[in-house]
Amino acid sequence: MHLSRSGCPVLCALLATFCLTLVPQAYGAQETATDTKAAAKPAATRLPPARQFYLGRKIAQTMHYKGAQWLIRDQREREERCSLVLEQLGVRTGMTVCDMGCGNGFYSLKLARLVGPNGRVFAVDIQPQMLFMLRARAEEDGIENITPLLASVHDPRLPRASTDLILLVDVYHELSHPERVLGALRRALKPKGLVVLVEYRDEDPKVPIRPLHKMSKRQIIRELDANGFKLARQFDGLPWQHMMFFARDPQWAPRDTP
Repeated sequence: MHLSRSGCPVLCALLATFCLTLVPQAYGAQETATDTKAAAKPAATRLPPARQFYLGRKIAQTMHYKGAQWLIRDQREREERCSLVLEQLGVRTGMTVCDMGCGNGFYSLKLARLVGPNGRVFAVDIQPQMLFMLRARAEEDGIENITPLLASVHDPRLPRASTDLILLVDVYHELSHPERVLGALRRALKPKGLVVLVEYRDEDPKVPIRPLHKMSKRQIIRELDANGFKLARQFDGLPWQHMMFFARDPQWAPRDTP
């Protein structure tokens, strides 16, 4: 993201003690096993290093968990019209949705209420501290239909063909392995599922966000198109952000990218 604030020392101590209780133990075991296998693989088959640029765009640094309070700031609704984002998603009861890069759960909690007790929300983040905060907020609100997933930088660990909708709010531009993650998202979608990107508009200099954390429509389409998605629709009624819906492109075949 683009802002950072100091964390509370007491909270940090609690995080260090309890963050491993956030996700099913199988995911932690999978992380360790994956790392061990990677170390044993020949260099040619190991995960490539994190990208600094992708298709002409410089990749931004991931927002640190110490800046998480900014995600639930009081003025966020006025600045970003988050309620309108949720309205445009068309989430229905019983759906399975994903909040990709969920942070401390600003959208996860709202999505959980929309899908209802028979629905499910996968809340995915690479920082266990973020998931700790999400878990605490969900428990405080009595929400039980959120499944936190501790992802790696290249794999969100979503079940295959499980998800009706995957939402990325100001997240995609920070992915260090965009091809790998988009491939995983594509596999996680149900046949008619959608990936929804909400990104600050690079075309508008009045949007008060650092340029590195903005994306143009042209660049978004270029990158999603290169990874097996096609634009299904878009909504242009948000104050600061693009909102673009992508479906899987059945005609797509992988190809090399710079």
